[in-house]
Amino acid sequence: MKYSVTLISTDENERLTELYLPKVLYEIKSEIYGCCIKLLSDDHTVKETWQENFYPMSQNVRSHGRLFVFKDPSCEPDTVFFDPHSRSAFLINFNYYGWIKSIALSLAGDILEDEHHIYSVHGACLDIDGKGLCIIGNSGAGKTTQTYGLLKDPHSRIVSDDWFFSRVYGPDILAYGSERNFYIRKDLATVWKEYNGLVPEGDFDKEGRAVADLRWVIGKGRILPMTTLKTMILLKRDPGDTNEARSLSPEDGLKIFEENAYFNPHLLVNNSYKKHIRKQYITSLLDRTIVYLVNTTNTAQETQRLIRSLANVPQIP
Repeated sequence: MKYSVTLISTDENERLTELYLPKVLYEIKSEIYGCCIKLLSDDHTVKETWQENFYPMSQNVRSHGRLFVFKDPSCEPDTVFFDPHSRSAFLINFNYYGWIKSIALSLAGDILEDEHHIYSVHGACLDIDGKGLCIIGNSGAGKTTQTYGLLKDPHSRIVSDDWFFSRVYGPDILAYGSERNFYIRKDLATVWKEYNGLVPEGDFDKEGRAVADLRWVIGKGRILPMTTLKTMILLKRDPGDTNEARSLSPEDGLKIFEENAYFNPHLLVNNSYKKHIRKQYITSLLDRTIVYLVNTTNTAQETQRLIRSLANVPQIP
């Protein structure tokens, strides 16, 4: 995580808006779980990738939050200015689309947690025979690899591969997806051959990623809008730990979440109020799910077999 976020005043927001608004070539309104988030940019590639990634929103709907994405030689690379009052974010000198889309999701999450008690989880979410499973971990722990490994089972369906929204509903945790298509890695096919050819070679960006429609590979009916979470897999990669997996109590799980900043480096505001409501939500999440900590130092295939045994998913040859 390398970009920096600076909170700004309304006056500074107005100054930046006046600076960048005349340069806007594209205005795209998109729906992110009921929020209208507007992209403003002069970058054609960002505009095209964004439209493939998110669901469109009617142009007659007023925006709840705005993302200005521009190059500016007067600023450092990967700089974010955010006005919490107007929910306006200025992303300056960004080259990696993955951070742009994560900040858009975080912007929607900022609105949802304040006004609707709906919270962001930076992780993958699947539905397996009607029961929700989420996979959460820091970058490099194997979250994406293991998620797409589980999708090889015909009874597994996907809600999100990177970020989902969720809420407490009585005794349950309901999880919701929000992206139309997913931003996948090119090297996914080196582990799971089934995904080879999902994206034409020339469509990958310089980061080796592209927005892809998984329906062409797994089938149209295997992308779900929501599920009820029952199981949580926390991933870590620690060669010094000989334990491959262990169950976690809610208390131990909360400690791990807090030590790892809730596994979400994209949260825009981290004041005491935000920390309080997020802790309340994570506590409810841990109280309502079975939680396992899995060490991913083995091969991807060995870790996949372990996760499948914990989640009661049939093993694959």
